[in-house]
Amino acid sequence: MAEGKDAFSHFQEHSVAEFFKKNRQMLGFSGKTKSMTTIIHEAVSNSLDACEEAGILPELKVVIRELGEYHFLVHIEDNGPGIPKQYLGKALGQMLAGTKFHRYVQQRGQQGIGISGVSMYSLLTTGKHPRITSSYKNKKLSCELSLDLKTNRAELLNLVEEDNPDGKTGLTYEAEFKDVEYKRSDQGVYEYLRRTALANPHASISITEPNGESSSFPRVIESNPKRPREIQPHPLGISAHDLLDLAHAQKENRKISAFLQNSLARVSANKVSELRTLVPDVDFDKEPSDMSWEDAEKIVQSFKQVKWIAPETDSIVPIGKEQIEKSFNNIFTPEIISVTERSPKIYRGGVPFMVEAAIAYGGGIAHAGKKGDMMRFANRVPLLFDAGGCAITESIKSVEWSRYGLKNFEEEPVVVLVNFVSVHVPYTGAGKQAVSTEEDVFDEIKNAVMEAARGVQRYISGKRKAHEIEGKRKAILRYVEQLSGDLASLSDSKAKDSLRQKLLKLVEEKYAALEAEENGESNSENGKRETGNGNGNGASEDEE
Repeated sequence: MAEGKDAFSHFQEHSVAEFFKKNRQMLGFSGKTKSMTTIIHEAVSNSLDACEEAGILPELKVVIRELGEYHFLVHIEDNGPGIPKQYLGKALGQMLAGTKFHRYVQQRGQQGIGISGVSMYSLLTTGKHPRITSSYKNKKLSCELSLDLKTNRAELLNLVEEDNPDGKTGLTYEAEFKDVEYKRSDQGVYEYLRRTALANPHASISITEPNGESSSFPRVIESNPKRPREIQPHPLGISAHDLLDLAHAQKENRKISAFLQNSLARVSANKVSELRTLVPDVDFDKEPSDMSWEDAEKIVQSFKQVKWIAPETDSIVPIGKEQIEKSFNNIFTPEIISVTERSPKIYRGGVPFMVEAAIAYGGGIAHAGKKGDMMRFANRVPLLFDAGGCAITESIKSVEWSRYGLKNFEEEPVVVLVNFVSVHVPYTGAGKQAVSTEEDVFDEIKNAVMEAARGVQRYISGKRKAHEIEGKRKAILRYVEQLSGDLASLSDSKAKDSLRQKLLKLVEEKYAALEAEENGESNSENGKRETGNGNGNGASEDEE
């Protein structure tokens, strides 16, 4: 007994902030370059989400100044709606607080941890408070942000509240960080912003680097993407615990039958009748708050026996074929770009998701020295780290590239872009840098990439055939002069020039017909491809 008492004398409760203080690598703060990129990633993602939700075309400004060895000042400002005073501390300094975690809608952030983790990292490495300026409607707030990691609470220090007569809104976040490093590498801040601009062509982004050099990525599209609509959870995507929580939290419906119809997607009165038949021992007329664990388990099991309509897809919005093409041409100017946008699918029984893939080949990609490059995105956010354990990487590598005219993928001037879009991205960790290899997700990504690869294959094949035709034409033309002279000599004719012109005409007509035939076949294939694009299942039917 004495030993037991002694063991439990150290028993304590800890906040989620204290947990991440000891496990900050889970938030992406591991390695100096990765930590710097994580800081920018979290702030930029928040700014883009805020601007889009408010219907504002995003304008982001990033300034990074070196203060000492592995010591930097980071200044990020946007033109978003700003944050009101009562939410400022919670939004920027309290973990698991925000507008994202509880909503069933596509967003860049998910847990409500990211920017609060950045504030924590600033405090842990410098002991200094982040400085915030928030212009919200007719008010301008300036303050420092203090964090209490033991209680997971934030406090606004030295708060100055002013009028904002010009009505300009936005948020400025400035903080110092140590144990970070700025590098212009494939995993650095510059590359992160370049890829962010590629996937978000409606955003204007500028950066001033520590050496004083300024760069900008101007917007290509003058309109925000369509806003995803918040939807209700699908019956096939929830557990008994989820159902019980929903039932006990709601107050509008007095019967379980009405609660199911109003709280879950695709549940109609007819579906409730089916459920009643499947689980006759559950009283669907009692109040939802009286639902027991056994009731919830039986209802969830019965969900699996009913044929459901797939979830609504208004909740997910891809980048779009036209936007991807404009972004790639703006940044890379490739010879060819093939984009495919698959129809929405479902994973884990009820979570809607969508995959779009693009493959750009040759041209500016070759000049930039890019070879076998893979660009991974989730809800338009670049994923620069943890590539080895990501479903996107594994899917791309599993493709037999030689079948598409790319014999050695890693040595070809090619860039593959994959954007995974979902209301819930199955990240492998809180750092949100890799997508879990769910079977449905892996297969759909691979099919999307193969579908896009066929467009590149047709281009490479056509280019190769055109080269062969041109080579043959030139080879034959070399004999025209000799042949016209020999024919004139044999026929005792002085019409060598006339014969030469006729032979040239025959050769040109022959190879013009070959080129036209080749182009006709290519156009026919493209027509068939476009016709087959509607169901989004072309690759899975044609491949492997």
